[in-house]
Amino acid sequence: MTTADAVFHRTTYADQMAEQLLHPSPLHMNVRSGVFLSGIRRVGKTTFLRQDLVPALEAKGALVIYVDLWADRSKSPATVVLDAVRTTLQQLQTPGSSLLQRFKGFNLGAAGLSLGFQLDTLGTASGTTLAQAFAELVDKAKVNVVLIVDEVQQALGTEDGSSLLHALKAARDAVNSKPGTPGYFVFLGTGSHKSLITDMATRRTQPFTGALTTAYQVLGQDFVQWQLERIAATPGVALPSVAVAWAGFQAMGHRPEELLKALVQLQTAQAPADQAFPIICATLASVAADVDLRAIEDFGELGQAIFARIAEGSEGGVSGLFGEEALAAYAERTGSPVQPPQVQNLADKMISANLIARPGHGIYTVADPFVRKVWLDRQKLLKL
Repeated sequence: MTTADAVFHRTTYADQMAEQLLHPSPLHMNVRSGVFLSGIRRVGKTTFLRQDLVPALEAKGALVIYVDLWADRSKSPATVVLDAVRTTLQQLQTPGSSLLQRFKGFNLGAAGLSLGFQLDTLGTASGTTLAQAFAELVDKAKVNVVLIVDEVQQALGTEDGSSLLHALKAARDAVNSKPGTPGYFVFLGTGSHKSLITDMATRRTQPFTGALTTAYQVLGQDFVQWQLERIAATPGVALPSVAVAWAGFQAMGHRPEELLKALVQLQTAQAPADQAFPIICATLASVAADVDLRAIEDFGELGQAIFARIAEGSEGGVSGLFGEEALAAYAERTGSPVQPPQVQNLADKMISANLIARPGHGIYTVADPFVRKVWLDRQKLLKL
């Protein structure tokens, strides 16, 4: 099996996203204000970005800089981004570099790009700003520049991270507001913390307020079928039907690693594949959810009561967490009066822990849909 065989490519999804980012229709011009893509943990976002979206953007002539803020947590977000930008600019200045070769025939000569500043001064207090650097890059190279920052929520909460986001916003404005610009600066931030990602695009205190927010499209049944076909090439393996495997994949939150783990466990099962596989998936889903469910218990009776109200409500979100009816229900469960500030305090802490999300003003949901499902299933068993 080759390395290429081990990756499930989502070329159509990537091509559509790349087209929307680089050539937005009149109704979708807000992508140039920035795009924030959210999706729960371990559903294949980073693989999609690296293996599919970046190549699709490059195929359309864009210069792409990809940064993962979780790749080296010992470095500040600003340092990680500046290092990536410097590396890219250095390659563009180096004759014969692979990046320069890719732009052969575009607007860069064999000698490389000549910049009017020293790379080691980029981002320093007395040096060149990111806005100046990107503006000069777009002006001279005449290309669209796409900066992808994976796990962008890591830039929140620190002065360094806040300065970085404001610097990127300034870069966006410097390039995209210039009359007759030969290219655009496209910022794509992705993350697994839905509420924080949404806040970055909607809160007035955030530099990218007004940017577009969108949800990552999780892997579908075609991925499940591809995985089954790969494994079927090995003689003697036990496999479930596509329908049963797809149901199990959904039960485990569309997580590729969990699907493979379930298929491995299936090989030692005594029952027929279609009978054993749902049980294996349910068990793995429950185990994976245990970490979050135990974290809910750490918030005490009131925290559990708040989570219960959210989980038992509509999947799209519930409101009224601070209303009289809700406060009375909390008081009945905890055995003492509950005030709105107490609820707000715990809700904010559960958002920070990525247990619940706030998709809109006064609206709350469980951050991970499959954690909600496991929680609801357990509550049903407790009531039997």
